[in-house]
Amino acid sequence: MTAVAARRHYRATLLVLALDGIAYALLQSLVTPALPTLQRSLHASASSTAWVVTAYGLTAAVATPIAGRLGDVYGKKRVLVAVLAVFGLGTLGAALCSSIGPLIASRAVQGVGSGVFPLSFAIVRDEFPRERVASGIGLVSAILGIGTAAGTALSGVVVEQLGYHWLFWAPLGLIAVAAVTSAWLVPESPVRTPGRINWLAASLLSAGLTGVLLAITDAPSRGWVSLHTVGILLAGVAVLVVWVAVELRSRTPLVDMRMMRIRAVWTTNLAGLLLAVGMFCAFILIPQLVEVPRSTGYGIGATPAQAGLYLVPVAVMMLVSGLAIGWLERRIGSKATFVAGAVASMAAFVLLALLHSRPWEIYLAATVAGMGIGLAFAAMPNLIVNTVSASQTGVALGMNTVTRWVGGAFGSQMAISVLAAHPGVGGFPTASGFTEAFAITAGVLVVAVGASVAVPRRW
Repeated sequence: MTAVAARRHYRATLLVLALDGIAYALLQSLVTPALPTLQRSLHASASSTAWVVTAYGLTAAVATPIAGRLGDVYGKKRVLVAVLAVFGLGTLGAALCSSIGPLIASRAVQGVGSGVFPLSFAIVRDEFPRERVASGIGLVSAILGIGTAAGTALSGVVVEQLGYHWLFWAPLGLIAVAAVTSAWLVPESPVRTPGRINWLAASLLSAGLTGVLLAITDAPSRGWVSLHTVGILLAGVAVLVVWVAVELRSRTPLVDMRMMRIRAVWTTNLAGLLLAVGMFCAFILIPQLVEVPRSTGYGIGATPAQAGLYLVPVAVMMLVSGLAIGWLERRIGSKATFVAGAVASMAAFVLLALLHSRPWEIYLAATVAGMGIGLAFAAMPNLIVNTVSASQTGVALGMNTVTRWVGGAFGSQMAISVLAAHPGVGGFPTASGFTEAFAITAGVLVVAVGASVAVPRRW
């Protein structure tokens, strides 16, 4: 098959890119609900076990812009296949681990897999017919939320029926198929941007994000306003300020900070960060809420496997939103779709803050949340893609993924911290703890709505 003929099969390319995204997104979320099991099985402390998630997020946050930049320089397909290979090696290592240290290291290697998203976005822009770019990018973006919701829903079933090692064995086959099909079916993009990687900037970004994520991870046990938490957080922020200064002076920046000054870019990224806070709060709070025993007077008493079912509407609605994004954007535009998604996400948490004692109430809120987050995440990349040049696509979308990672990390730890501050009978949080957590998240999403409204309609 010639390169020209291969490019005609853009639907096959989209299916492969969706498979790549699902493989990564599943491993993003499969582990989080299983942390108590991992802690007991590996005889680890709670703080050490938290790094199973944090190490993954840290590497993902740093690897994402690097992968996007490498794809711009050396070829997006080539880097995509390499990223999937490293992702698979990290997953194999995690599946073989029986102690906490090697598992954390393996999860850090797995985080490299985050590069599939900026690379996939750039491939869609380079390879798809112009009228199909918006729907293609929207679906790939929605996959991040769909896979995350699906992983959270399946985690309890996998651990209960097969054991925690299968949290990694099961996705490994999917990763192998994704790597082979990517090498076979995805054409190499002819769009290249010569340059080099600014490794000083990469090191500063890594150190700064490590400080911020370490503070967020330790905050539930040490306190959000403790000297330890505030000190590490400020140190991380200071390093990130230095990173921005280095990027502004560099001839080959890892992230073009001048590009980040564009109103459409920074407002979209801010809203994306806050929406990710909401999404991860849902993934933490809803399963914990429904697993509270009925004897408490407000719990539903679901098993871990049953708790996952409450997140199925989130995954389903995110898939529907991703499939509908092209149609919606042709009729009402990317900004209107983005704002509608942010408003629906906020409404879902308002519902949860007011009503969360019956299963149908939670299912309703989960459905609204899935629709809202799905619409917003699907519209978000197109707002950025239509703003920056083709040569900046990989880096711009990579930075958007980074902001979502940071928002997700903050959202997870914020939810845990609020619940920990409201201990109840039997070690379960009180009803007021869940109400407060839902209300705080709704407040965060009010700001997300404001940021989405601030995105310019025309740029």
